[in-house]
Amino acid sequence: MKRVYFIGIGGIGMSALARYFKSKGYEVSGYDRTETELTRKLVSEGIEVRYTDDAAAIPAAYRTDKEQTLVVYTPAVPAAHAGMSWFRGNGYRLVKRSEALGMISAGKRTVAVAGTHGKTSISTMTAFLLTEAGGGCDAFLGGISKNYQTNLLLSPGSEYLVAEADEYDRSFLRLHPFIAVVTAMDADHLDIYGTHDQLKAAFREFVSQIQCGGALLNRFGLELTAPAGVTRFTYSLDDVRADYYAEAVRADAGWYVADIRTPQGVVKEVRIGAPGMVNVENGIAAIAAASLAGVSPEKAAREMASFAGVQRRFDYRVRRPDIVFIDDYAHHPEELRFTIASVRELYPGKRITGVFQPHLYSRTRDFASGFAQSLSLLDELILLDIYPAREEPIAGVSSQIIFDGVSIARKQMCRKEDVIDILKERKPEVLLTLGAGDIDTLVEPIERFILNNKLGIIH
Repeated sequence: MKRVYFIGIGGIGMSALARYFKSKGYEVSGYDRTETELTRKLVSEGIEVRYTDDAAAIPAAYRTDKEQTLVVYTPAVPAAHAGMSWFRGNGYRLVKRSEALGMISAGKRTVAVAGTHGKTSISTMTAFLLTEAGGGCDAFLGGISKNYQTNLLLSPGSEYLVAEADEYDRSFLRLHPFIAVVTAMDADHLDIYGTHDQLKAAFREFVSQIQCGGALLNRFGLELTAPAGVTRFTYSLDDVRADYYAEAVRADAGWYVADIRTPQGVVKEVRIGAPGMVNVENGIAAIAAASLAGVSPEKAAREMASFAGVQRRFDYRVRRPDIVFIDDYAHHPEELRFTIASVRELYPGKRITGVFQPHLYSRTRDFASGFAQSLSLLDELILLDIYPAREEPIAGVSSQIIFDGVSIARKQMCRKEDVIDILKERKPEVLLTLGAGDIDTLVEPIERFILNNKLGIIH
């Protein structure tokens, strides 16, 4: 194999794989539907990206050398995609993103972080702790680390690999980790699994694949059992029955400080570098995972103060006395609830305005009531149309079914291009952009608008 072609190269997981193969000396190219900041960065790193769904747009070297070309695709790309159809029709070897990651992780001591929410933050924290306090690691992250400005870390001398283990399309079953972290098993991806029970069964299968001699670390209360030869540990924000948990949690100038109890003892005065109460629990999980990979809890905990966070995960964009702007990837009712509750705790008495873009028709249909309940925790809601991603519309499913269930009085539906004009009128005190679709394209325009002093009044 000399070259690798990626269909959906602009995805966060796909781009990490593209960077990996490029670093190993392979020729790398790929397709994505739209140009983004991430695809522009890939191009600057020497990776060619095409935006035309046409076999003729595939570079000639890839179209004339079947035997030495691997094609990697994301399940988010429709089967009728012209480029993928061409490769398949001409007998190329095609593998899913999860298969490629499974091949790379084979032979490594993989720390795989799974769960219906929290996995990106915890995997990025864990990779940071192993890099700064341990012997390093390779890492394939589901977000851009703000410490390293990338979603790929490489440490050739380390035996450890940290990966986000995605439950969508049962992708995580391609991994056979040495250490598995499970954060949550809330109902999600019911378009794939059908029922919540089937989703939980897939998580149990994932846990059964932990290597003998390894460890399972799961959030306290999840109904999981470690297979024979695997040691089980639990973590929690504050449940004293867990193996790892926090004591004496307090806010300090917008950050959280806590004592972390571990099986080895208590680490005092641990400052969590990522904001929000949700990241206290995420930090506990990362400290636990790093300690299971050989880093002392004390050393790991001390590095937490230097963790800068993950782009689009409780991501402060503006932090001024008159206005705070936070961007977050939350796209499940539980994630929204955690994020809004964390903001409420950090900014008591402030008016919180949320701009939310639902992600997927099927998820909106399945969780409309949960979305409405979580969004009702805001003071003001600006609700956008559904971002369809891979899906075709479903009859009777629109943002309206969420909107109708939201109980707060100050709520409004609008088009994405009208958001800034609405914010001018609202003059928010704390502003959240929330969602997993293309709402991220609003973040920089809103930030620029605020920084030009057109939103908010400096006291």
